[in-house]
Amino acid sequence: MTPRMENPSLVVPGALQPLLDLTEVIGKVGVPQSTLDLVRLRVSEINGREYTFPDGPEQPADERLPRVAGWRTESCFDDAERAALEMAEAVTLMTDPQDMASDDIWEKSSGHYTDEQLGALVMHIGLVNFWNRVNVATRQEAAAWR
Repeated sequence: MTPRMENPSLVVPGALQPLLDLTEVIGKVGVPQSTLDLVRLRVSEINGREYTFPDGPEQPADERLPRVAGWRTESCFDDAERAALEMAEAVTLMTDPQDMASDDIWEKSSGHYTDEQLGALVMHIGLVNFWNRVNVATRQEAAAWR
């Protein structure tokens, strides 16, 4: 599919840097980068944003990435990662906008993350959803996983 336009974050003057700055801030509060990566991929899968992974010896550093869609049944994810992935799905799917992250989901996550980390995790989920929606709406090419 051909992109409808160049990525809006590059077209709109001054848009890219604040988004990159927010990403940097989120990454500094102590949520492991591997967890943020799992969340980014799971949210992207839900939103239809595709990533390509390198073949051969340049495989992604985290071998679990291709298994993230099955996080509920895969034994390779720890309890904190499961809580983050459950929060990511609840916030992304918004099946009940009045209570998109139930008290049960919130309590599971707050058992693993401080308020600062949980705030950053929720902001990360929102930011990934933002990027996904911009990229899917404008039909951007599949991104290479870094």
